[in-house]
Amino acid sequence: MACWVPIEKILEHASVQTQNLYPIHTFPIEVRYYLRDWIQIQRWDEFAPEKVELECQAQALLNHVINSLQELAQRTENVMEKMKLIQISRNMANHQPLQFAVMVRDILMQEKVLMEANNCPQYQVFPQSDPNSEDVGKLKEKVRELQEIRKRMHHMQEELNWDKQNIENLSGSYQQNGMEYKTPDVQKLYNSIQKLGESICDESTKRCQLLKNCVDHLEHSQTQFISRLKAWKWEQHKAAIGHPFDENLTPLQTCCEHLLGVNWDLRQELMLTGEHIPDIQERLGKLLQVLIESSVVVEKQPPQVIKTQSKFSTTVRYLLGEKIAPGKPMMVKAQIINEQQARNLGSISSSENVGEVINNSAVLEHNTTTRSTCATFRNMSIKKIKRADRKGSESVTEEKFALLFSTDIIITGCDTSFRIQVISQPVVVIVHGSQDNNALATIIWDCAFAEPDRRPFVVPESVPWRLMSNTLNMKFTSEVQTQHQLHNYNKIFLAGKIFDKSDSPEGFDNMMVSWAQFNKEVLPGRPFTFWQWFEGAMELTKKHLRTYWSEGLIFGFIGKQHLHFILRDSPNGTFLLRFSDSEIGGITIAYVCASENGGRQVQNIQPFTKRDLEIRCLGDRIRDINEITHLYPNYPKHDVFKKHYSGPQQPVTSGYIPVSLQTKVGMESTLPTANMGHPNSTPTGFIGDAISPTNIATIDPIPMDSTLSSDNTSNFPEGAISSSTLQDLTLEEISPQHMHSFPQIFDPLDISSDGKHPGETPVMDYDIFDALNC
Repeated sequence: MACWVPIEKILEHASVQTQNLYPIHTFPIEVRYYLRDWIQIQRWDEFAPEKVELECQAQALLNHVINSLQELAQRTENVMEKMKLIQISRNMANHQPLQFAVMVRDILMQEKVLMEANNCPQYQVFPQSDPNSEDVGKLKEKVRELQEIRKRMHHMQEELNWDKQNIENLSGSYQQNGMEYKTPDVQKLYNSIQKLGESICDESTKRCQLLKNCVDHLEHSQTQFISRLKAWKWEQHKAAIGHPFDENLTPLQTCCEHLLGVNWDLRQELMLTGEHIPDIQERLGKLLQVLIESSVVVEKQPPQVIKTQSKFSTTVRYLLGEKIAPGKPMMVKAQIINEQQARNLGSISSSENVGEVINNSAVLEHNTTTRSTCATFRNMSIKKIKRADRKGSESVTEEKFALLFSTDIIITGCDTSFRIQVISQPVVVIVHGSQDNNALATIIWDCAFAEPDRRPFVVPESVPWRLMSNTLNMKFTSEVQTQHQLHNYNKIFLAGKIFDKSDSPEGFDNMMVSWAQFNKEVLPGRPFTFWQWFEGAMELTKKHLRTYWSEGLIFGFIGKQHLHFILRDSPNGTFLLRFSDSEIGGITIAYVCASENGGRQVQNIQPFTKRDLEIRCLGDRIRDINEITHLYPNYPKHDVFKKHYSGPQQPVTSGYIPVSLQTKVGMESTLPTANMGHPNSTPTGFIGDAISPTNIATIDPIPMDSTLSSDNTSNFPEGAISSSTLQDLTLEEISPQHMHSFPQIFDPLDISSDGKHPGETPVMDYDIFDALNC
């Protein structure tokens, strides 16, 4: 409320600026006023029109506004005000979530400008303190005021009882002596009794009204708390795709404990009134039940892809742990449920298991150091699973389950126990490691595109590409643990790959990507899906290429057309690094070299996979290859990659002669067959003896009048040579209509990429050692 007062003072002047501050059809002043406290605590400054990855978060905020207005309308007795709030809530439902969040952000910033212009520097759009704690603090002040009224009433009642006793004594004494009954002393007592009675009646009325106000305030504060708790759970759900998430539950626990304390105080005050007020008593009972049921949280979620017969852990936390009744330990039991059961939690019994879970019980234990009460399942395992009948082409890796945690909570001061059930985030159960990739795709789709407060575990069948591309970017950067994000031209190539088209007249942003396109249908001409291919590149980068990617040394996702375009005028030896288009989890080197007819050609070295990079790192392989000299656009490779080269080999003391590996391409990879010692000896100790010269596959030149297309890739057999005649790549050979698709400036520090060319030059690893006479 404190943040709203200065704004009211500005509005009193009704300046032209403030008249247009709250648009009547999009964000009327009533919304700002009634939801002022909640609006102040949200992080509106995070939203921007280009941050489409925050659209789901914006949707959650918009839903809260609509629901709050509807609840307020139901509680309002004024018919006209009720109708107005209902109409406003209907108008709000027509907003685009992200546009709404940006609009509120801008309004709050305009408020700040107006505050500063009116000398109100104490105003803060985004307060740093915990607003819910402040709200509960005000509620506690009201409860203390209520307690003070009760104490005053008790004191006045004692004085009233004393005066009544005195007047009875005086009246009896006067009557025995035959004196007049109404003496001045008696009259004074009568006046005091009357005055005390009136005061007690006034205080009682005030007390009842304040008690009702306290219950209203408690309901509001508890609603705010539950909204914050839901937001915490939602952020936890989104964390699987790299969404920022603060896992600290301590502030929420403190707030939960305060709300329980206030509820107990109000129940006590209600009992001490000596009056039966069923409405308030019923409301306090419902608030207590909702609070306790909301206080059990899955603090550490189980893995969302679980392999049967393997161990995993999870933790359930009880936010009101210090209020547990002493004596009987509280046990939490877990069982696995399917999607249908998750929609009917109240009717699930412990005997309705769709799978057998090992080590499925744990005790709620209190940690005095952290003030947390948790049930930790350290060695859980799913022994077997019963699957539902699948529909059509549905795979087992598309079926979602959840862990259901159940317990009976007994609170100090309560005669009855509370049956609590809470479910985990959806999980996919697999039986073999080969299913992991497809199961992860199901989880990614669920975490990225599920709606808040959905019916378990409903997800959309298709989403706009703008949401998909930002999800891929967020997942890639979080999984690789890098700040270097996918560039716009990376996303354009990814869009072309998933939609199987090189360009779209209206762009890709609003084109709908289906679940089938994401991870059911294989890519044209490939034996794998889009997600399988993307995840392979992500895993390779995470395990072997993180520093290269973070320094901008890898184009990554880049298409053929783009590759031709950026290397068209580069000198021989210029190269770049891109992810293989034909192999899962491979990175290749594309470089410019001389062709047989004196022109220039672009060649692609056979992709390096995880196994290759485990044998010899990428930096050393780049150092080995003499054909490549400058990283695009013109960075000497030894300057750029020097830090990634391995140091000199340490001398060995085992008596053996050390060996080393080198990478050779093209004709250099031909191993010598001449004897290396005795005249009749043959080379031994090589990886692949007597290997023939490596064939080189080339990229077809682009005719001057041709149009670039992603479909004109020739599928050469492994090691085959293109029959095309090579020629110089010039700017004129690029079709003009494609020029707009390519960035005009490239730098290793601002690069990401995709794509691949038909033929690739195989690469050889072999031992270099001193020849010995055997």
